Formats: sequence, structure tokens, C-alpha cells
Amino acid sequence: MDRPLRLIPTETTATAELARTIEALLVVASQPLTVEELQAACEADAEEVGDALELLWKRFAEGSSGIVLEHVAGGFAFRASQAAAEACARLFDRPAEKGLSQAALETLAIVAYLGPVSRPEIARIRGVNVDGVVAGLAERGLISEGGRDAEFGAIRYRTTPLFERIFGLESRAPRPRGDDHRADRTPQRARREAVAEKPPAQRDPARR
Repeated sequence: MDRPLRLIPTETTATAELARTIEALLVVASQPLTVEELQAACEADAEEVGDALELLWKRFAEGSSGIVLEHVAGGFAFRASQAAAEACARLFDRPAEKGLSQAALETLAIVAYLGPVSRPEIARIRGVNVDGVVAGLAERGLISEGGRDAEFGAIRYRTTPLFERIFGLESRAPRPRGDDHRADRTPQRARREAVAEKPPAQRDPARR
């Protein structure tokens, strides 16, 4: 009788045992785990963790499993496969993705692009009060505190790993980030804010 293919060996090898341990860690983790975090938890080196992840990557691949291992938000995490996504959506509500208003999306875009950024800065760019919108995004776990303004002490906000995971981003690093604590970033930040505030009619027609 033909036996089903098992990509993680049933025999006890060091790599297979480590793969099972990492599998358990990813199941219980509330957010993606980096290689460094897996190394610390497993007391293993980077090469050993990499070999174990390779086994898991093959086993939990799109099209061969209902659970898929993915690299997201700078770490590794499990998600439902595309084939199972609709069933999962019917079973669970996803409040972090559900019901985001246009105002919330605009505010989230500003935080993702300019963050860490304070509420007064966001309000100046959008031209409206954003206290409620910012509080709502923080409650959903999409943004979090990222320090305080050096001059006025206002809380500054940045996007979270949950934001990266929901929107399928591997990292926040590729997006331009402003930081008023860095003098060399100030001119760049000023230019980006000027572009964000400028009405479309005033922009260079050649760039439309």
C-alpha cells in the first residue's frame, strides 16, 4: 500500500526535532518570529534554524497544506492557505481589517509613510481633527506609540507588525521614514509633508 509523502522525516534527527519545536513556537506565537527569536527559544544557531525552517517551508507550502508558512513582517508565521481563506473568513471576524473608513486609511497611510509621527502633525496634513481616528487605529493594533516629540512632548505613532502582517508587507524598512530626532532627515521630511499637503491642482502637470 502506498504511503503518503511526509516531508518532515518520522525518524528522530536533530533537524527534524528542531523543525517540530519551531512548528510549535509558530503555532503559539501571537506575531511573526524572527530567526534570532527562534534561535534564542530553541537554543540553536542560525544554520540549524535555517535547515529546520527549510523543512517546514516544504511541508507547509501553498498547494500542499491548509496551513502555509510565510516570511512576513521580518519574521516567520503561519497563515491559512488561499484555498481555505474563504472558509476561515466565514468562521472568524477580522476586526483589524474590517470597517476601516477612508479617514482611517488616509491616517494609516500617513503614519506608515512618515512615522513616527504625532497627532498634531497628522491633523495638519489632513486638515481635520484625527484624535478619534488615531485612537481607533491604536485600539485595532495597527499603530502604536513610537516615542515623543522632542519639542512639545506629543506622542508619536508608528505602524505595528500586525499592520505589516495584515497588509502582506515583509518589513517597514523599504518605506521612507521620517524622524525629527535625526537632523539629516528633516529636509526630506519637510519635502514629503509639503507634497502631502499640496492640493492636486497645484502639482506639476508633467508628474500627473
